[in-house]
Amino acid sequence: MVISHNFIIFIIVNQIVTKIKAIRIMEITKDKITDIFCIIDDFCKEYDKDIEKMSLKAPDGRRHRKRSCTMSRSEIMTILVCFHFNQFRNFKHYYLFYVREHLKDLFPRQLSYNRFVELESRVCLEMMLFLQLFCFGRCTGISFVDSTCVPVCHNKRITRNKVFKGYAEIGKSTMGWYFGFKLHLICNERGELLNFMLTKANVDDRNEDVFNRLSDNVFGKLFADKGYISQKLFDRLFNDGINLVTGLKCNMKNKLIPLYDKILLRKRSVIETINDELKNVAQLVHSRHRSVYNFCMNVLSVLVAYSFFEKKPSINIDYCIDENDNCLPILK
Repeated sequence: MVISHNFIIFIIVNQIVTKIKAIRIMEITKDKITDIFCIIDDFCKEYDKDIEKMSLKAPDGRRHRKRSCTMSRSEIMTILVCFHFNQFRNFKHYYLFYVREHLKDLFPRQLSYNRFVELESRVCLEMMLFLQLFCFGRCTGISFVDSTCVPVCHNKRITRNKVFKGYAEIGKSTMGWYFGFKLHLICNERGELLNFMLTKANVDDRNEDVFNRLSDNVFGKLFADKGYISQKLFDRLFNDGINLVTGLKCNMKNKLIPLYDKILLRKRSVIETINDELKNVAQLVHSRHRSVYNFCMNVLSVLVAYSFFEKKPSINIDYCIDENDNCLPILK
């Protein structure tokens, strides 16, 4: 069978076009970068005022130097957050060939790449507070919880990994064994993150310490997969005003589930889509970390960047709680 040269070229081009269409490109404009910078800069100014009020003065009354960096903390945080909007897999390539060449007008006082990487860890506290105070949504009574694996290296290099020695552990997910951490997330039906927690890979999803952290300011229905089935966890959450709704395993006795719980349990694709966007769009997972502190900064900046995404996965429903029987009827 003879295949023409043009037909082979057509097949190759068709495959390339299909892959390009499958990639979801998150473009960011300079106006969007300016908006993010203004929000972060306002937060940093308020943060400095509060720190100045609570800081202790030197007993000797002498003035101490407070040298400011060439780039402000708000500029560093903005560059870290905007990295997760682009299709750059490598932060070094992003900083050298995009920030230093195309964003000179927005960041005129730029640092070298090595110096910038050294200063990342200095804004860790500000990034964490900004995430907690400005980036999380509000609980509406419908929440979804899930965890996703965050590997830090290939399985063949587990024994040779020195950066995360003593920090990361070996765990197992639905995709198999891996070495790294586990990111626990909880969100509402609008796709807004409510809380998160980063643990070692061998920590169980039903761990009590994990849910003590995740269940802060959460009420109403909490939908999870079958990995969260636990009578002890259900009783503890029920006492806190949270109704844990999970599916049933094949070896469990059948139980009656309300219709609206059954419908919303099928909408767990919201948080599954969030995990997919954090990994494939925001570049949460890669194996090029050379510092534990910069790994933490990468996780924080990913979650901050997600909060600025214009389109988030959500459920198009309206609901209200009846005052008579406390039911949750779905209107749409």
